[in-house]
Amino acid sequence: MTPPWSRRGFIATTGSTAFALGAFGLSATPAHAAGTTAGATSATTADTDEFATLRAKWRELYLGAGFSPTAEPFKTKLAALGTQAAGFRTAMAPASGSLWPDLVYLDPEPDTDTESFAFSEKMNTSYNRLRTMAEAYSQPGTGLTGDTALKDAVLTGLDHLHADVFNENKTQYGNWWNFQIGSPQALMDISVLLYDELSQAQIDSYVAAVDKFLPESLLAKYTGTSTGANRVDLCRGMILRGVVGKNGDKIKVARDALSPVFPYVTTGDGFYDDGSFVQHTSIPYIGGYGAVLNDGLGRLFALLRGSSWEVTDPGSQQFLDTIEAAIAPFVYDGLMMDNVSGRGITRIGTDDHIRAHSVMGSIVLLGQGASAEENARWRAMVKGWLQRDHYGPALKDAGLSLVNLSRLQTLLDDTTVTAAPEPVAHRVFHNMDRVTHRRRDWGAGLSLASNRIAHYEFGNLENYRGWHTGSGWLQWWGPDAGLGQYSDAYWPTANPYRLPGTTVSTKKLADGQGGAWANPRTDSAWVGGTGDGEFGTTGQHLQGLASTMHAKKSWFWLDDSVVCLGAGITSADGTTVETVFDNRNLGVSGAPALLLDGRPQPSAQGWSVTGRSTRWAHLAGHAGYVFPGGTKLNALREERTGAWKDVNGASGTTDPITRRYATLWQDHGTDPQDAGYAYILMPGASALRTAARALDHHWLEILANTPQQQAVRVPSHGFTGINFWEAGTAGAVTASAPVSVQIREKRDGTATITVADPSRVAKDGLTLTWKRRVKSVVSKASSVTAAETGHELTLTFGDLSGLRGDTQTVTVRLH
Repeated sequence: MTPPWSRRGFIATTGSTAFALGAFGLSATPAHAAGTTAGATSATTADTDEFATLRAKWRELYLGAGFSPTAEPFKTKLAALGTQAAGFRTAMAPASGSLWPDLVYLDPEPDTDTESFAFSEKMNTSYNRLRTMAEAYSQPGTGLTGDTALKDAVLTGLDHLHADVFNENKTQYGNWWNFQIGSPQALMDISVLLYDELSQAQIDSYVAAVDKFLPESLLAKYTGTSTGANRVDLCRGMILRGVVGKNGDKIKVARDALSPVFPYVTTGDGFYDDGSFVQHTSIPYIGGYGAVLNDGLGRLFALLRGSSWEVTDPGSQQFLDTIEAAIAPFVYDGLMMDNVSGRGITRIGTDDHIRAHSVMGSIVLLGQGASAEENARWRAMVKGWLQRDHYGPALKDAGLSLVNLSRLQTLLDDTTVTAAPEPVAHRVFHNMDRVTHRRRDWGAGLSLASNRIAHYEFGNLENYRGWHTGSGWLQWWGPDAGLGQYSDAYWPTANPYRLPGTTVSTKKLADGQGGAWANPRTDSAWVGGTGDGEFGTTGQHLQGLASTMHAKKSWFWLDDSVVCLGAGITSADGTTVETVFDNRNLGVSGAPALLLDGRPQPSAQGWSVTGRSTRWAHLAGHAGYVFPGGTKLNALREERTGAWKDVNGASGTTDPITRRYATLWQDHGTDPQDAGYAYILMPGASALRTAARALDHHWLEILANTPQQQAVRVPSHGFTGINFWEAGTAGAVTASAPVSVQIREKRDGTATITVADPSRVAKDGLTLTWKRRVKSVVSKASSVTAAETGHELTLTFGDLSGLRGDTQTVTVRLH
């Protein structure tokens, strides 16, 4: 289809725009016939050939390679790309202030900063549409491959945007990201794809525009918006500008500017040595900015490998280490946990599975530059995720790029790679207040808030109601129902006051409570825990968001369950306080049976239970719940209706969505004083196993559940977990400082003691005594300054405050 105007005709009939284009000397003369590139370094023929090699490599990195356009799933995806590009071409109608009628990017007098932000977004979206059209022109099998009219439309669009809004004489407005990252990246991607169709004057003008909005000064200091993933994005834009403009100095500056990203940080944005990744100072972000950083570095490493500008900084290996240390722990059966995705969890058109798909492709790409052993492990790991994701398979993701689709399809088809199972692992990310617990058939993630890590992120009108995602929010996925738990329109329909695992005041909060980019934190420092890599002990001194509510919350992570304790729950908000045992998304019509102490609840019209004395509950296809000592249980199955616009004003729609939910909770009453709770969550457990656990009064010993200490002992596992909120004694263990302690007695006659100082206050050290006969110390952390064995074990630790809550491990031999 030919558009209703031609590029030449458009220039001839649009006065001011035609003048602007003429002022830049743009012409249709092929690039090879023009003079040297503005700002380019003097280059030999070999240099020129190297830039051509880099352009070819970026085309392959962007478009993919090695797939058949006539085979599925590529055939359908390529056809869809062509249809989308054709629609963009047909709707394109250049006018002053817009390239498409629905994307007006210029307003002489925007009424608010929000409007100015929206206009810059539309400029960036315009460049993205042109990039889609350029990709459809360049990819085989789109129906528009090599289509001259499509190419002309892209070139006209580039000329129009350049003259109208994005050139060296224009001023940045709205969101800085659109001018410094989004639009330069899209423009340079298009310039690589259509390089042979551009005149030298066009190339000169486009790189000059990038130089205006992406100057080298943005990379001079590692601070502000030039850190972490943003820094990588800025470097990508400048490296491609160097490739397109044949300027090796630009490539070198940007390559060298990657180096501050590699070292572990101890504060602020970046990767930490425990695998944490933080962006925006206090937001755990492996699933958002961390994924962008991962993808960006992967592509840049691959692009520059073997060139004059190859990344040789030894710190780059440290980045490769983050694949297994930081990223993999948050990918479960093909989904990326929401608790490390910031405000992005409320974006329509994406979910936890979709966010993981590009990460998988990036890991496969990065493996090509890793050691053979790392590459083999990573490929086996990714293949396992691909095979186990039955809810949102990556190869059926319509939004997945063709290049990542090709990588993942090739891996899935590779019979030499055996898929790795889910690991059995417990990880404490003490620098970002997150915990992951992995078993073969279930997994969980815990989200906490402290004086270091925010309750939630609100900004750019996104994530209005994520208030309580740091209040002990416990996500889990089981062997039956589960992988779509947070994917199926969860965020617009779930009750934001009843996230699973949380203890909250029901005080009504404003949308975006605290304000945009406020990243509201608590005053609490004691947030974190310890673990031995398999089992774990976690605690949170919780302070409610914009609330007087306080609570001490603990989680003890075992093989088939999580023991959850709460104590000291106190509030003066004039509202009720609730602890939510679970909140399960049942989809459109789910109606699982609910058993309370073995008695089925009527399910025809749903069920509603208020304050019933209960020792155990079972939700069919989901989990079992045991309440040591009993509880006054509330249970509700309800239909909830919401819209994406309710949680995201930037990209949400007002279309109503309805989902069913099953919620189990305990009501602590209005303004409770020193209330508490105790329950055992058993993901995937049958009703029979749940009942058996409830009847086994010797399985669990609750040693303490007070505002001073929370502790449990599980004799069958040789497990003792204690959170000392204050110095004192719990069971057979005494601590001289507020710490988290875990003991595992093994069948081989050894025991492992792990200790952490989450509040980072033990400057005077710690004396820990365990009233248990101990023969000898097998190994100990360097923080242990003395150890006495015999009738009891006494461990003396030095200053723990500077370890930032890191776990210290001691192994002993028992008598």
